[in-house]
Amino acid sequence: MKSSTTSRPLDLDERLHGTLKNRIMQEFFANTAHFPIANIFLELLIEGPGYYFSAPDFYILLFACLLQATIVGRWQYAGTPHPFIGNLIAPAIYTVIELSLGDRFFDAPNHLAYWGFALAIGCIQQIRLYLYGWSADLLIILENVIRASIVLVMYWVFGMLAESDYHNLTVFFADASHIFLAITILLIGLMMGFARRDSENFLLMLRDTGEQLRRYSEWLLGKDRLAPAMADPASLSLNRRRRCVLFMDIRGFTRWSEAQSPEAVVSMLNRYCETAEYCWAHSDVIKAKLTGDEIMIVFAAEENALKTALCLHQRISLFLDSYGLGAGIGLHAGPLVEGLIGGEYIKAYDIIGDTVNTAKRLCDHAKSGEILLSSALYQSLESPPAASKHEIQVKGKSAALTVFSLAK
Repeated sequence: MKSSTTSRPLDLDERLHGTLKNRIMQEFFANTAHFPIANIFLELLIEGPGYYFSAPDFYILLFACLLQATIVGRWQYAGTPHPFIGNLIAPAIYTVIELSLGDRFFDAPNHLAYWGFALAIGCIQQIRLYLYGWSADLLIILENVIRASIVLVMYWVFGMLAESDYHNLTVFFADASHIFLAITILLIGLMMGFARRDSENFLLMLRDTGEQLRRYSEWLLGKDRLAPAMADPASLSLNRRRRCVLFMDIRGFTRWSEAQSPEAVVSMLNRYCETAEYCWAHSDVIKAKLTGDEIMIVFAAEENALKTALCLHQRISLFLDSYGLGAGIGLHAGPLVEGLIGGEYIKAYDIIGDTVNTAKRLCDHAKSGEILLSSALYQSLESPPAASKHEIQVKGKSAALTVFSLAK
């Protein structure tokens, strides 16, 4: 049975790095709440449930923890962590409010311990921001040993409040059970540190791998198609749609490349593609594909296709002029089949149909520096530009095509 409410699908950044809610919750449970939980149970045992929950201390501490987790989580989500300051938010709020209520805050050893752990963990996390490799790993292990020792320290504090002799550590550790407890807790902290180091390194590797795979997928599939596909894989299935297809091809490229080294040709094509990408970077591009010196771009809207074509004409003409070359552009709009095409192991997101073939024929027929628009595309424009109308005969078409020529 499906829920009556649907949650918003996560985008790729949220899938790889977590949502703001995830960061806040992770900060609360993995860092902020550790000492306060021990402190709450300590004071609960000493003062009794009736008195403790009727006093403001519990609620002040809980408020301070939630506020710290929210602030630190937001910093982490924004990519601007401040761990040293962040770890001091809750103890500072707790201290200020308690002192304003007349409490002798620093007379309690557990309150001093709170500040001690907050400072120690904050320093370690801050230093870790600037370290890599084994030195950062050692700090992860040390931090977890310190976290585990919260239990030991709070047990000692509980003993001090119950037995005055426990102020002396020699007396405290004269009890063999306390030595056992200390060694066991520190060893568990050490093992947790190694486990945390491995999990954090593995998570970092997964995120780096995810970012790399995303970059490759955007190259092959297109940035605007990748996010919807992650949210709904069915969006890649073959469907009939109306699209606008643009082809651009360099005139005289084959003759020019014959006199060049392969490295020079590749360098020129890379710069050619980079120059062209600027024109469609912020358009509703469904797919862009480079095949040699030919670029194919598929748009959802004709207006954006024309705007891109005009930009390409201006920028590419300037770029190719230094090589003594030019480019022709053809655009056509109509129905086509779009989606994943291929076998079981090799697939590609592509477009098939006469609309694609017609756009390619228009590009082949366009002269250097010319943009040819099909009649179907030109008539669909809200504000068609001034253009010269004529008919052309193209390969594969029995009847002549009416076209509109721009920028020649």
